[in-house]
Amino acid sequence: MQATATVLVYSDDANTREQVRLATGRRPAPDVPLVEFVECATPAAVLTELDRGGIDVCVLDGEAVPMGGMGVCRQIKDEIYNCPPVLLLIGRPQDAWLATWSRAEAAVTLPVEPVDFANALASLLRRKALAGA
Repeated sequence: MQATATVLVYSDDANTREQVRLATGRRPAPDVPLVEFVECATPAAVLTELDRGGIDVCVLDGEAVPMGGMGVCRQIKDEIYNCPPVLLLIGRPQDAWLATWSRAEAAVTLPVEPVDFANALASLLRRKALAGA
């Protein structure tokens, strides 16, 4: 198991980014690596960080302004070679179909519920490890 995993968190709302950090803790599950965060408040910053490389999972806020995480997700899935898996934060359970449209691998609702979020993030980290990335 790798020593750390890098998780990119995109939201224009600092409180949402904090909810993600608090729900994750040092690691979302005992069998996944410790997590380091890269926080982005703009879509341009997301693209810059992904171009830099080293991101294991992206957490994108579907409610972010001016560009929501669903649009960002669809864009990065089209533009980033070997795009990391994406966990989308959605406003309502009924928006799950939009998460599918955006090609996110997982979605959880806002506000962040720590157990559901940690389980979803750990699942993506395990999948990434199994893929040998």
